[in-house]
Amino acid sequence: MKHVMNIIVCLALILSLAACAKTESAPVSADTKPAAAAETLTGTVATDGSTSMEKVIGALGEAFTQDNPGVTFTYNPTGSSAGIQAVQEGRCDIGLSSRALKDEEKAAGLTETVLAYDGIAVIVNPANRVEDLTLEQIAAVYTGQITNWSELGGEDARIVLIGREAGSGTRSGFEEIVEVKDKCQYRQELSSTGDVITTVAQNPGAIGYASLASVKDTVRSLKVGGVAPSEETVKDGTYAIQRPFVLATRTDAGLNDAAQAFFDYITSGKADAIIVAAGVVPAR
Repeated sequence: MKHVMNIIVCLALILSLAACAKTESAPVSADTKPAAAAETLTGTVATDGSTSMEKVIGALGEAFTQDNPGVTFTYNPTGSSAGIQAVQEGRCDIGLSSRALKDEEKAAGLTETVLAYDGIAVIVNPANRVEDLTLEQIAAVYTGQITNWSELGGEDARIVLIGREAGSGTRSGFEEIVEVKDKCQYRQELSSTGDVITTVAQNPGAIGYASLASVKDTVRSLKVGGVAPSEETVKDGTYAIQRPFVLATRTDAGLNDAAQAFFDYITSGKADAIIVAAGVVPAR
């Protein structure tokens, strides 16, 4: 009898060990498996249009492709109207325009999304006592109709017109808004915003223009029509020398995965620091 009991105990132990082994080797449930790695984004993002948007769109494209090396980003600087036509015809994913879309362009099947606003400050030497000019006065100054600061309430001194070189987006924007395109009587045409600021800072009679984000305390920004240039006045539209930077997309056609991811990234607020560093004001 004692021998039989020993056999029964041994069998029980064997069965118990087998059950434990089965439990330990059971497959991991779906709920406890490690999450699969996110798929790498691939594809292309084709943009076309405004030359004035070159700096901001280039910086955004560079940042996006650094985070998504499987994506190819292209920018074709053809001008706003050409970019709008390109997206209408399906030759690019996103058209770039430095003006608002016209009603007929929207009616033709395009959607407008404002990415940012470009504020252009009119700057003078800090010693200049003139503080405020109207758009009409600025136009008269740059076209040579007003040549002395005394005509504007300032010192009896000749006005020295400083501007950017032909092809500059800032120059194009300024001349279009002030309505002086191809009429300006520049004394100097400089190749960078920094050069404009330095030159105005060194000449008491100078006047120039520069992207708002680039203005330093070595110069002073004029009010335009009583409104000082600032991020707030550019956003609310009260500062006159500003324009929208627009993303044009087809209303009835979705973007491919890579283009949609890029569009979402640059309009979500995540890229606002890059937009500001490029010298423009985010639309949000």
